[in-house]
Amino acid sequence: MHQTKMEPHAYLDSKGWKDVPGAVWWPNEEQNLLCIPMRVGDNIVGVQLIDRNGTKRYLSGQRTSGAEYLISNNGRGAMDWYVEGYATGLSLRECLHALRMRYRIHITFSAGNLVKVAAMNAGGYVVADNDESGTGERVAIQTGLPYFMPAAGDFNDLHRSAGTFQASQLLRKWLSGVNSIAKP
Repeated sequence: MHQTKMEPHAYLDSKGWKDVPGAVWWPNEEQNLLCIPMRVGDNIVGVQLIDRNGTKRYLSGQRTSGAEYLISNNGRGAMDWYVEGYATGLSLRECLHALRMRYRIHITFSAGNLVKVAAMNAGGYVVADNDESGTGERVAIQTGLPYFMPAAGDFNDLHRSAGTFQASQLLRKWLSGVNSIAKP
């Protein structure tokens, strides 16, 4: 019987999280997969499997629609944030932590699912991927929520290239502009 172990994984290392352990499954001696549980409410409905090269897949027959992985330091004033990918969620968590903010980061696994998960909650912010196809921005606009989008790539790319301080300050500046517009 194969079980997962909490240990570092090559995908996390490639995304800047060398020492962050993840649930890693070894289906055989040559392959290991990072396993991200997918939930709808309190129920696990699937698992995203990420190999060493970053290829993502899902278990056959699982539910992905409306599924998410939540990273939270929930508490008074916690804000909802929506992102597509796990590494982006980890980078956002690091930056929000640096800003001493409370958060619920909804990792939605895909652009189309981001719209569905955001619709199931009331309000928040989207951190969109800036992809060549324009899908990340198009989906962020569809949510009707304010969105932050890096100049290129995703928030993990920004975080890895700029560092926590600079990425968090860009986010803080954007957030202060969004919040000043929202207030009469």
